[in-house]
Amino acid sequence: MCPHQPSCPSAEALDREAARTMASHPEQGWSLLCNGVVLFEDTGELLPDGAVIEPHRPLAGVS
Repeated sequence: MCPHQPSCPSAEALDREAARTMASHPEQGWSLLCNGVVLFEDTGELLPDGAVIEPHRPLAGVS
């Protein structure tokens, strides 16, 4: 579990990306968050249960 106070959002929460970074590997394009989520620089995610969240960065020039 998360040792931070207040606790980081869980991997199931909609705001899961707000969890603190525990390990960062920018040269490889990913970070491990406190809640076990692997966050990729393209905004894709790998959840602890193996589920994949497709990249969801905003599209440039769309208004």
